[in-house]
Amino acid sequence: MRPTTSTPSIAREPFGSTPDDVPVERLTLAVSDVEVSLITYGAAVQQLWAPDPGGQRANIALGFASLQGYVANGGHYFGAVVGRCANRIARGGFTLDGDRHQLVRNDGDHSLHGGPRGFDRRVWRVTAATTDSHRARVVFSYTSADGEMGYPAELAVEVAYTLGEDRSLRIDYRATTDRPTIVNLTNHALWNLSGEGAGTIEDHVLTLRAGSYTPVDGALIPTGDVVPVAGTPLDFRVPTAIGGRIRDVFEQIALARGYDHNYVLDRTGASPALAALLEDPRSGRNLEVHTTEPGLQLYSGNFLDGTLTGTSGRTYGRHEGVALETQHYPDSPNRKNFPSTVLRPDDVFESSTILRFGVSSSLRAADRSSADSGAPGRA
Repeated sequence: MRPTTSTPSIAREPFGSTPDDVPVERLTLAVSDVEVSLITYGAAVQQLWAPDPGGQRANIALGFASLQGYVANGGHYFGAVVGRCANRIARGGFTLDGDRHQLVRNDGDHSLHGGPRGFDRRVWRVTAATTDSHRARVVFSYTSADGEMGYPAELAVEVAYTLGEDRSLRIDYRATTDRPTIVNLTNHALWNLSGEGAGTIEDHVLTLRAGSYTPVDGALIPTGDVVPVAGTPLDFRVPTAIGGRIRDVFEQIALARGYDHNYVLDRTGASPALAALLEDPRSGRNLEVHTTEPGLQLYSGNFLDGTLTGTSGRTYGRHEGVALETQHYPDSPNRKNFPSTVLRPDDVFESSTILRFGVSSSLRAADRSSADSGAPGRA
């Protein structure tokens, strides 16, 4: 078991260099019994160690042990900040103030997560790394040039990660622009609360505060409709195992090969509100997601195929990680009825998401033993 720390700390170390010889750094934040490692490549969460009810810690974030894994397999976006515009944009383009902008396509005829060299494939700069008696905080910055991946205007971005003594990881995004553009930022962490490489997440129990979702077509582009989840396998308003209906005969499930859908969150006000609760009956760990964003993309690791080797040296198979991406809706730049992603020079883009890692106190050791004996996993 990895040791805990009584005083918040930040450790910095080299994490290799990109193919064009740009050095990458890893920063490990430790507060009490939670530890998160961040890398400057993609401003990504590389590992996150959290305890179970008995204090046993495990790394619950999917990722790679070396920079080479991230460079070679960027299309999986493990733990990275994605942008300039997260998720899919239909036909790889949009019209803003009467001008048509064509983006670099990387998902067939469409653009996904900012293009083939989006924010996830950039080396970010560390502009602050500080601790106090209750928390550790790192701030990354990146300036996206006018025309990068086809996006108009220069965009200055800051992403701050704050690890607190309440076992929370807060992610604050901030962006400004010199001309009108679009922006939609999120973190693409995939979680397995039993431990990365420990098997499927199908037994994880999910609750979403969302009464509707945006259905997709065969290319996973939103149709533009907003549809109630009631009566469908996409209804997680009450706690439901992710695998309970993942193979139901339902068009949206078939199109995505599982869950890969944007949920319209039931929230009001400007402060971060509870959007999701993920619980693992096997380990007793849970994860709360609070956000200021209007939407959340649920992705059930449908395209993991056993070819990627993670930090533990074990491979990741289908449905062995789940992403809960807080965001504006996919294809918002082309949908006037979706929340706007337009950013203008007089405005500031600000967004916050809080991930709180907890344990189920009612889960007894005997229950954990029983769950371990019947849950799918790997030796």
